[in-house]
Amino acid sequence: MNEPATSPDICSEAGLQERQWPLQNITLAGLSWPANNASQAANTPVIMLHGWLDNSLTFCQLAPELARLSALHAVDFAGHGHSDHRPAGQSYQLMDYVADIAELIETHICGPEQTTKVDIVGHSLGGIVGSLYAAAFPERIRKLVMIDSLGALSRSADETIPQLRKSIRKRISGSGRSAVYGDIAAAAKVREGGLSPLSHEAALALMPRNLKPADGGYSWRTDARLRHPSPLMMSESQVVASLAAVQSRTLLVSAREGLLTGRKGLDNRLSAMPNVKKVEVPGGHHCHLDGDIRPVADVVRNFLNNE
Repeated sequence: MNEPATSPDICSEAGLQERQWPLQNITLAGLSWPANNASQAANTPVIMLHGWLDNSLTFCQLAPELARLSALHAVDFAGHGHSDHRPAGQSYQLMDYVADIAELIETHICGPEQTTKVDIVGHSLGGIVGSLYAAAFPERIRKLVMIDSLGALSRSADETIPQLRKSIRKRISGSGRSAVYGDIAAAAKVREGGLSPLSHEAALALMPRNLKPADGGYSWRTDARLRHPSPLMMSESQVVASLAAVQSRTLLVSAREGLLTGRKGLDNRLSAMPNVKKVEVPGGHHCHLDGDIRPVADVVRNFLNNE
């Protein structure tokens, strides 16, 4: 059975390049939109980081809009898309994603010279990873964009041991057998639901990098361990401190019907950031992919290009 094909209805394949970035212990994959001319190639490269259980195709509509500015590289996180899975016995820790991106940028994008910078555009988990990288390596970041994302999920100190217990018990019990779907549309239908619902068209856009052929149909390519509880999570004070350490100019794109709407404590996080601008746009959590993405494209492009 052939690999799923990219849906032409929502994703333009013009200029797309499949990429692989070997690291010391894992190979990350993704998509690149090359600069159109020498002038654009000289501009700051943009690293695009997707959300949990998504992949680099989440930027298939936004990236062509931003490719007018410079070269773009959309990365599949470990365990997602076409990137390698973590070895047996390992799990998916938030800080390991940050380390992967740091190594990718230094090894493949910028080199060891600390004068070379990148822009990061991250959605959801990608915004969290991007903000932690920006905090840890301020010399590497020119501008940061967080789409419906404002710092990591946090847990109070008294939840530390219950969280650890839950994580270990799940690691011992394992993930169970992966479901097989008769066709791509059936898998997309499942992806439409969940914490951040998607339209059928948007779900289909993600399928080429989320599925692999299996006997009788398709199964998820994404690592089932991505759904396992984390053994250790940041406290709220740690999250606020990490956001306060972000020195770069930052844009928060907040979706009116997104996951940030109504969440308590976000004002403290936002006020901790020394150089942030918040812009509200219509749409849900996947406002950069689902529906009319023009408002997101306009504010992000203007921020990277002009502000």
